[in-house]
Amino acid sequence: MDQNLKLRELAIKASKHSHSPYSKAKVGSAILTDSENYFYGCNVENSSFGGTVCAERVAIWKAISEGEQKIKKVYIYTKQGWPPCGLCRQVMSEFSDENLEVIIGDDKGNETVMKFKDLMPLAFNPNTYHTKE
Repeated sequence: MDQNLKLRELAIKASKHSHSPYSKAKVGSAILTDSENYFYGCNVENSSFGGTVCAERVAIWKAISEGEQKIKKVYIYTKQGWPPCGLCRQVMSEFSDENLEVIIGDDKGNETVMKFKDLMPLAFNPNTYHTKE
């Protein structure tokens, strides 16, 4: 199966588990790691709002907690095709490089595909603060 199609299917599956009683926005995300493993997650809202977690971060944290170190593709699915928020972009920058493929899909099958460097130019990441001595 095509990687992007599998990511889409996993993201849609994850969105169905969304806990979103406040926004009513069901978001699913799936990632592919450098070691060719797939992870997925949904958004989980909380009445304190600050305790809410986006689908992209759930998928990334699942991968990292299972020993993965780097993601190479991320798929974000919403009915309307929303892009990732700024906090999720920052988390992506921690565990990827500028060539991370970001795919944004909607319920009509439309997809926007871009490199992370185009989604978040001049990202602050671990390489930003490492200096040569």
